[in-house]
Amino acid sequence: MKKKRIAAALLALGLGTVTVFSQIPAFAAEETSDNTAAAAQQVQTADPSVVTTNGIEGWPQASDISSTAAIVMETSTNTVLYSKNADQALYPASAVKVMTCLLALENSSLDDQVTMTATGVSGVTDGGANISAQLDEVFTMEQCLYAIMIASANDIALQVAEHISGSVDAFVQAMNTRAQELGCTDTVFTNPTGLPDENQHTTARDMALIMETAMENDTFRTIAATTSYTIPATNVSGGDRVLTNNFTMINNTSDGYYDACIGGKEGYTEASGSTLVCEASKNNMKLVCVVLHGASGATDNEAITLLNYGFDNFSPLTIADNDFNRLSGGTVIVPNGTGEDGLTTEDTSSDGQIMRQYYFSKTPVGTAVLEDTQQETDDAAITGQKNMEAAKAFSASHTDVPYYIIGAIGAAFLLFFLFLMIRVIKS
Repeated sequence: MKKKRIAAALLALGLGTVTVFSQIPAFAAEETSDNTAAAAQQVQTADPSVVTTNGIEGWPQASDISSTAAIVMETSTNTVLYSKNADQALYPASAVKVMTCLLALENSSLDDQVTMTATGVSGVTDGGANISAQLDEVFTMEQCLYAIMIASANDIALQVAEHISGSVDAFVQAMNTRAQELGCTDTVFTNPTGLPDENQHTTARDMALIMETAMENDTFRTIAATTSYTIPATNVSGGDRVLTNNFTMINNTSDGYYDACIGGKEGYTEASGSTLVCEASKNNMKLVCVVLHGASGATDNEAITLLNYGFDNFSPLTIADNDFNRLSGGTVIVPNGTGEDGLTTEDTSSDGQIMRQYYFSKTPVGTAVLEDTQQETDDAAITGQKNMEAAKAFSASHTDVPYYIIGAIGAAFLLFFLFLMIRVIKS
């Protein structure tokens, strides 16, 4: 670390030059006649006006899907690998329950006792999925969360909302606030269940941000990957409730099973069509995939196609830190075979740190937080100047010996002291 700081100080004067050159874009190599297979593939790929990531120069070309909107996003950098109508507002259906569970986990304990009231029981007859909860029946919050994610239970979602916020309306307001905190720009929740409401909508990009945050929670990740769960007999029910997850991507007996999938949720209403959110882990990457407004029974296979596209065509690249002191970050997600020379950067300095954004063909692919070595050098110079002025003032008022002679004596004493310390350490 000491060596890095010394090197950083010496290279401070060259930082401006490095920054100038780092802004020069790198262009992809021209296609040659030997690349006929890639050229043939591009003929079959989606129009970049539809799949907008296909319009990025040098980006791996992807095929279209039948669903209206979709996104694939890498979780550590939020790099968007695939985008089709990712900012189009659409009905979310049961994908809403990802936010319902996230908010519950952030504002309750798993052993909380949740008692069913008329609010929750109304969800048994509202036309959606439920576990036939009864008035005054008591569940733990943990059981409630499994019921919401596995059985998509509307009765339990409504009761959890009231339990946490005092009313469903207050809970919905908290859902919208949390969505804004996560960076969602076009999401409006009107209920915690996902039942149709013309005012309730989200986008593929927003749902990816919500799912990414939810999957960072260990408990949510466990629940989202569970295929079966049993709620024992309660104070009202006479027996166990065995809940079975219909999410095909985590069911190894299903045609839609995807081995890399580590959790997700699928829903359907006539208004929303089929919706799907999931996360998968493979090749040292975690990818969130969202598919909205698809055909029933098609979204799982389309999600698999998109995830395979992401895992097969992109990989993480860790940027070397031999010319600066990196505090965090520094890994980017880029098309396979891309090196550092294929990237450009943009630096923003604040509070003694530099935020460096990496780009591939003007597309953000990762960030790093760097130590502002120039700021350290400036601070050291200011401190040195102040010390010199203090020494001069002290010398003038206490002795006839010039301050620079006193300073020289002090420096010689310090060098002698350091010499002795080195001898002691070596011995």
